[in-house]
Amino acid sequence: MRTTKGRRAIRGRGAAGNPPNRFERLRYEPVPDLGEPDGEVFESAPETQFLQDSSRSVISYNESPDLGYEASLNPYRGCEHGCSYCYARPYHEYLGFSAGLEFETRILVKEKAADLLRRQLSSPRWQPKVVNLSGVTDPYQPVERRVGLTRRCLEVLAEFRNPVQIVTKNHLVTRDLDILTDLARHQAAAVCISVVTLDSHLSRIMEPRTSTPGRRLAAIEALARARVPVKILTAPVIPGLTDHEVPEILAQAAAAGARFAGYALIRLPHAVASIFEDWLERHLPDRKEKVLNRIREIRGGKLYDSRFGVRLKGEGIFAEQIAGLFALACPRHSGGPRRSSARFSNRTRCRAAHGMRRRAIRAERKIRPTKIRNRRAPGLLGRLPRGEVGLDLVDEAIVLRLPAQKSHGFPAVYLLVHGEAFRRATPKQRSLFE
Repeated sequence: MRTTKGRRAIRGRGAAGNPPNRFERLRYEPVPDLGEPDGEVFESAPETQFLQDSSRSVISYNESPDLGYEASLNPYRGCEHGCSYCYARPYHEYLGFSAGLEFETRILVKEKAADLLRRQLSSPRWQPKVVNLSGVTDPYQPVERRVGLTRRCLEVLAEFRNPVQIVTKNHLVTRDLDILTDLARHQAAAVCISVVTLDSHLSRIMEPRTSTPGRRLAAIEALARARVPVKILTAPVIPGLTDHEVPEILAQAAAAGARFAGYALIRLPHAVASIFEDWLERHLPDRKEKVLNRIREIRGGKLYDSRFGVRLKGEGIFAEQIAGLFALACPRHSGGPRRSSARFSNRTRCRAAHGMRRRAIRAERKIRPTKIRNRRAPGLLGRLPRGEVGLDLVDEAIVLRLPAQKSHGFPAVYLLVHGEAFRRATPKQRSLFE
């Protein structure tokens, strides 16, 4: 293995050390005068440790205009794939770990993810939408073969027919073809396979524990054969290193059955910049300056630009060149597959709706011309004569119909139970009945 400044490249790992956590005041610094090497030296690859994650919810939300989804689900924190360029590495610093080797060797497992997901989807507040699996780390990293956490989450999503989009670099996704095929029949599933390079040697040292490029293309073929919509992602495109492979990647993916395509340029936030620079120095020293200078060209002279609208596509002549190359290579296959929540099914809500309907009928028969009170605003509705009040079931929510002149400026419908109609109400209306 090539060594640089006393630091060895570790077989099967993308990083060779642990850069300081930007949130920690204390850090380890070697002392060369005492005979310590200038940097960490690991005689053997450190073992992966799996830790329990005690999260109380599993669906997270984002407001980024760059992303095509609002909700995402991450069964794991940290990723064994160990990609040297991974933009998700800094997330580990929030947990007190380093973005380097600890990101690859300290994996937090959300053992209750499936139960938490079922609880969130059963909530009346859940509005069916596409869930991205996952938005940060790969849901099919090596530990998934043993734990099966992603599969259990998919089973819950299939139970509710909630649309899901999977992003992965691992052939293991084909294990769950039975669930994905069932979801695809309801236009509720899509899989995005990421291919950075077709060079198996470059892939092995840059993404050491992912499936080989050939296996990823085989996964595309298997998914397409099962009629699961497949999208090829040439992500990230690394200027000066893999950008010339974009047309060939798209051609082979299309031949395998991919019908949609997308791309994103490399992102090097926070500690990822130093990790990737160190990786280039260890493995491709002759290309290091070229690659880093090209990245600076698309990032306004820096290695990273976090601005929305720029961080994924870059700017400048080289960014335009890559965009043009991508457009020429797949003029008909850009964009993404259609995913619909029209078949979303919540049996728990349906059973509750039948009960609400029966209670509504009984309650309507018992209404008398007496004061109707609300728990938060007693007497707000005032006295109403018989026949001017009615209870209906609208979009799984019981609503109370009132004459307009008695509604105190609100529309003539008050909401009594959460549901789709409740979500369409104004904040002031919601405050009365939450």
